[in-house]
Amino acid sequence: MTTSYVGKENNTVKFTMEFTAEEFEAAIQKAYLKNRGRIQVDGFRKGKAPRKIIEAKYGSGIFFEDAIDELLKDNYPKALDELNIDPINRPAIDFEGEEKIEQGKGFKVVVEAEVAPELELKEYKGVKAERELARMDEAEVEGQLKSLQKRNARILSVDEPANWDDTVVLDYKGFVGDDQFQGGTADDQQLVLGSNTFIPGFEAQLVGVKKGDEKDVVVTFPEEYHAEDLAGKEAVFKCTIKEVKREELPALDDDFAKEASTFDTLEELKADIKKTIQERIDRSNENAGKEAVLEKICELNPVDIPQIMVDDEADKMFDEFRQQLMSQGIDLNMYCQYAGTTPEAIRKDYEDGARKRVHSRLVLEAIAAKEGIEATAEEIDKEIEDMASTYKMEKEKVLNILGTGYEKMLSKDIVNKKALDFVYGSAKLSEPKKKAAKAEKAEKTEKAEKPAAKKTTKKAAAEGEEKPAAKKTTKKTTKKAEAEKPAASENTEA
Repeated sequence: MTTSYVGKENNTVKFTMEFTAEEFEAAIQKAYLKNRGRIQVDGFRKGKAPRKIIEAKYGSGIFFEDAIDELLKDNYPKALDELNIDPINRPAIDFEGEEKIEQGKGFKVVVEAEVAPELELKEYKGVKAERELARMDEAEVEGQLKSLQKRNARILSVDEPANWDDTVVLDYKGFVGDDQFQGGTADDQQLVLGSNTFIPGFEAQLVGVKKGDEKDVVVTFPEEYHAEDLAGKEAVFKCTIKEVKREELPALDDDFAKEASTFDTLEELKADIKKTIQERIDRSNENAGKEAVLEKICELNPVDIPQIMVDDEADKMFDEFRQQLMSQGIDLNMYCQYAGTTPEAIRKDYEDGARKRVHSRLVLEAIAAKEGIEATAEEIDKEIEDMASTYKMEKEKVLNILGTGYEKMLSKDIVNKKALDFVYGSAKLSEPKKKAAKAEKAEKTEKAEKPAAKKTTKKAAAEGEEKPAAKKTTKKTTKKAEAEKPAASENTEA
């Protein structure tokens, strides 16, 4: 095959692909071998008729279409690589002298394909951009410490009145009037008081009960309750308390650090939690900075993006969303019914984001080309190894999934990342003035209040008061119970 670049007009490039008589003959033979099994000729078993006999009966051009398709399928990608053309649509192919294509001769095709618009870079180095900075929050450190404390808590059975946050194990039967209603019965039901798992008012009436108590809990079903025969009605649940369980949190001290982690002291454990949070914040700030810089560069370098590129990208984004739903076991149509939308509306909503994605990609590709940024073989290999590690797969299996041409695809991703790193490194980033001033004020206030807070803590500890910690635990327990609500609701109509 011989390729020749003809020219470019707007975003449409034109080139030719010329095939010799020998190449055409080889393709015809390949088409014959592929199709002879489906052709019946009298006097021959199916699939055994010689090519000349088939051509004599059905015409010499019987295999031309398949032969040309094979030539184009195999050689079109090679022509694109050779001429460095990256089309964004299906090409239009025209045969020169199509009616004259015949056996024993070569032929030429003219290809027209639309390509991405060329971007003339104006400003991209040292751009000024704003982005908000995330900062360390001591409350998050304490929250993670409390979560670790809670994960190491002991659950004890107590012979004391049940408090909020305690777990009550009970049997119950539900009645509306004198009639016991279906689904209102359970044995050994575990209920965290304050979890809001049951009907409003139910849990509050169990505060103060003890093991062995019997309690009639009177509630009114909500008007919008899912069971229409119970909605808005008053019900009595006859409850038998079988057990009261209470969470005992370990003391936050050096012994706890040794038991719950690899550190010897509580201060070392706190320092590690802070380090982990700070690393996450740093990554978040860097990503936000890169996004702000890229957005600013796109603003400074506008380009008219063909609708076909927007449509292709929106289709990809919509497919990513659909795959995400599938991974969670959610059907797209069911999701649309629940959200009150349609697949078409969701797909349409992706177009603005798709346009931004395409613009960003065109900008990064233009920067990479201008700066001579390339991907090395080592970087491509590392990308594959990282993918194998992420998905816990063998490297060879990853390569099989990626298929042919994976080097070009990965190379583009790597080059774009390097181009983004390049402009981010030279950018001048700042925080919005109001946000920066507010953050600075908050930081000063926090520093000023720390000694007082520390003193109060010591005083509370000296007096043996644990209420603040209990209050925080209550919030976390409630959140955990709410997360478990669906499982609980399957066991009872209450």
